[in-house]
Amino acid sequence: MYTVYVSNKPIILTTRIEPETDFKSFLLKSVNIGKVIKTLNSTNLKGVHLIHKNPDKLLSGFLKLLPNVIAGGGKVYNTNNEILFIYRNNKWDLPKGKIEGKESIQETAIREVEEETGVEGLKITKELPTTYHIFKRNGKHKIKITYWFEMKTNFNGKLFPQEKEGITKVKWLNDQDSQKALKNSYANIKILV
Repeated sequence: MYTVYVSNKPIILTTRIEPETDFKSFLLKSVNIGKVIKTLNSTNLKGVHLIHKNPDKLLSGFLKLLPNVIAGGGKVYNTNNEILFIYRNNKWDLPKGKIEGKESIQETAIREVEEETGVEGLKITKELPTTYHIFKRNGKHKIKITYWFEMKTNFNGKLFPQEKEGITKVKWLNDQDSQKALKNSYANIKILV
């Protein structure tokens, strides 16, 4: 099973058919993804199930429906065990961005964290779950696949929000402040934090 978000509503990729209540089910093979996105954005439906009998084809079949954007990002801890957050588009988020050229996804994640926050000396400590969400750019829907990594740093310098990317704040948040920030964040970020 996989979950892909449209805004904060889930599209659940599954092999199981369940009775419909506050969600709708569609067959992955014949789904009109544009209609699904429109339905999620314009109704009170809580989510959608896309069903395929073969679990090995759930994700690959879904990723063929729309162009894919590959990104890398970081859940970064400092020496005080605080997490690095950015504030963009009136939401708290974790730093991430698109892969460039022939860099590895780990290089992408580190570069994006550095560019979006000014933090240096990043070291990847482990892989985190990959997240999926649908977004619209220039009138076209795309699937963003974000590979996440837990990182640590001893950096204690000034934080610099990358304003040209719409980032207005960068902050280290302790557990309590992280939980507050998550109330105004994205479903994918809540999974990671």
